[in-house]
Amino acid sequence: MSLPTSDDKPHENAAHDPAADQALLIMKAVWAELESSIGRQRLRFPKEIIWLNGAPGSGKGTNTPFIQRERGITAPPLVVSALLDTPEFNRLKDAGNLIGDREVVGLLFRKLLASEYANGVLVDGYPRTRVQSECLKLLHQKMLELRKEFADTPLAVHFPRPVFRITVLYVEEREAIARQLKRGKQAQSHNQRVKDTGLGEPMEERATDHSEDAARKRYRIFREQAFDALQGLKKHFHYHLINAQGDLAAVEANIIREFQYQSSLELEAETIDSLNHIPLASDLGNGARQNLVRRLDSYQREHTALFKQVIWTIEREFMPELHLHAITGLAYLLTENPLFDQPLARTMVVDILSERGYFTVAQVELRDQPTRIDTSTGEVHYKKKSWYRFQIRFPGSVIRRGH
Repeated sequence: MSLPTSDDKPHENAAHDPAADQALLIMKAVWAELESSIGRQRLRFPKEIIWLNGAPGSGKGTNTPFIQRERGITAPPLVVSALLDTPEFNRLKDAGNLIGDREVVGLLFRKLLASEYANGVLVDGYPRTRVQSECLKLLHQKMLELRKEFADTPLAVHFPRPVFRITVLYVEEREAIARQLKRGKQAQSHNQRVKDTGLGEPMEERATDHSEDAARKRYRIFREQAFDALQGLKKHFHYHLINAQGDLAAVEANIIREFQYQSSLELEAETIDSLNHIPLASDLGNGARQNLVRRLDSYQREHTALFKQVIWTIEREFMPELHLHAITGLAYLLTENPLFDQPLARTMVVDILSERGYFTVAQVELRDQPTRIDTSTGEVHYKKKSWYRFQIRFPGSVIRRGH
């Protein structure tokens, strides 16, 4: 399947864009209402918002729990269609039409201020029009202004840097229509069983799930309006276009790839600057094998006697213990062998065992060792003695038991 690109329909400059002008008017009215009724200091929006969208039948409801787990979002999803579940709005939706932008923006932005969404929320079904996408950009701008305003105050913690993720589950028209009609048949069959037996709860039946023409109309409205509006946000926010055409496992794999943690996108700039001198764990592995080979060869060439002594010690002291713990795959060795007074000898052990497939950690422990007792006072005199602990992990044996 070839996914659409962001070059489908380039937009005019926002300064001369009627959608942007209308969004300014809507946002001005909505923001004034929020400030008046709630107060500027209480305009605390979620730190992370996943704006989930997709054509009817793309699997938004099915994949929402998985997306939330990937991002660590525990708040319930905020489903825009549920906010608009009124008789008046339902008549419009059943005909395959969209609700007015002013109503959607006002209801949604107010709902986002609920304390349960403070750490993050997934919003299902917004934006669906150009005007709504422009309002989303204005919301982000307002959140940045609030963050700057309260940056040096005790309220700063409530105004973090906002993270917006535009997330689109994409399926082709044929697949979307087939899924909608299948969903309609399943709901109809389930509800008939509920009616006949009195057991269970009825499922929602959507008028468009029983009409191929209506299903096709819903898809094309999304493709021509909502998808175009979403593409216009690609240059402003983190944009995730996910192939949702396959089965559940394939879609979940695509979601995992899209939502891999990227600290540069999520942490404050000051935090990144503080951490950047520490290398990423993934970078440490680059060339590690080649470095291990070079070290082992240098031991053989430049420290031949010590290298042989360490190998002999591993064979005589370590291997009997490893064989003893072959089932568990975990051994702890504690030794006071003076050979390991030399840091290089301890490093050799780690490298040799690593080369042979063992995961090894070497530690030095200082213990008090009695040296003499003062018979006149009974005082015990000690000296520090070094002990060396090696933790060694390796693939253990599996014991199979019959039943």
